[in-house]
Amino acid sequence: MSPVGRWQPLSLVFLLGMGMAAGDSGCPSGCSCRYLEVNCTGRQLQEFPAAIPLDTRQLILAANNVSYLPAVELSFLADLVYLDCRKNLLGDDLDYTFIGVVKLVYLDLSFNNLTQVTFSTFSQLLSLVVLKISDNPNLVAIEKDAFANNTWLRHLDVSRTGLTFLDASTVQDLPNLRFLGLSDNPWHCNCSFLDFVTWITESSVHFPGEGRVSRIPLVPILFPCGMDRAL
Repeated sequence: MSPVGRWQPLSLVFLLGMGMAAGDSGCPSGCSCRYLEVNCTGRQLQEFPAAIPLDTRQLILAANNVSYLPAVELSFLADLVYLDCRKNLLGDDLDYTFIGVVKLVYLDLSFNNLTQVTFSTFSQLLSLVVLKISDNPNLVAIEKDAFANNTWLRHLDVSRTGLTFLDASTVQDLPNLRFLGLSDNPWHCNCSFLDFVTWITESSVHFPGEGRVSRIPLVPILFPCGMDRAL
């Protein structure tokens, strides 16, 4: 084999490596970048930005018009630990979206158009500590086992959504939960809600905020079983 043929595979590897390095050093158009952080806040983006450096740890997409998070493109950001997507147009198609960002610790999806949370939505985020899904007025359902794999979850905010019911086991089986935002949801109080109310009164979890959530512990006293009331 000629020297040219013998060195061709190594040359190819070298060129690929140079290409990846060049991609890592770039920055998406219209965004600002600094060491391991990409900030695209308020850039009127209509879709997920291209050419995000592969070593990005913190990605901020707040205050844009993004309606879809592509799972494949996200999976390239294997070291991502912080993702802020608040104030966008994300809907109910988030199942398996975060399957490739397993190191994610912080996720903010507040002020979007979420309608439901299923087991498949966050099941791959085994390191998740902070999850904010508040201010999603169309969010009306969270599956019983939605956070079953998120055992490191410490801060969960579901305030100001369309939730009328939340199964007690959804949150009471989270061993590290310390903060749970529940305020200003249209809770529908009946006997099926009693276990959740009981857990609230006995839990050491912090429930911040004023308004409707402050009345939840009184529900079994004010409205005995068999009497449905909306808070």
